[in-house]
Amino acid sequence: QVQLVESGGGLVQAGGSLRLSCAASGRPFSWYGMGWFRQAPGKERECVAAISRSGETTYYADSVKGRFTISRDNAKNLVYLQMNSLKPEDTAVYYCAAIFRASTTSVTSVPAAYDYWGQGTQVTVSS
Repeated sequence: QVQLVESGGGLVQAGGSLRLSCAASGRPFSWYGMGWFRQAPGKERECVAAISRSGETTYYADSVKGRFTISRDNAKNLVYLQMNSLKPEDTAVYYCAAIFRASTTSVTSVPAAYDYWGQGTQVTVSS
């Protein structure tokens, strides 16, 4: 089992920034690829960013490219999502997720592929 706890959400004005953190525990963090997902009311859960076990491969949704940055610290069992130039359409509950992988460099954006999920943190961007 892997436990994931997100933090860092909140209310921010459009154009502002937030940094989300996800703390992992339970099994060696470096075994897992990590992803950040979001879900707005009435919409499907979507992957905004993902990072490989080693951190050398990343994925970004087109809607956040150039604004969001995913990173990880395997020594501290943490994964981050730096969100800049936030827009009202970024408003959602943000979840981190872990996927057990043999490959150190692959990533996936498919929610169903992930093994463990955090409880989510609300991000609200006001116009």
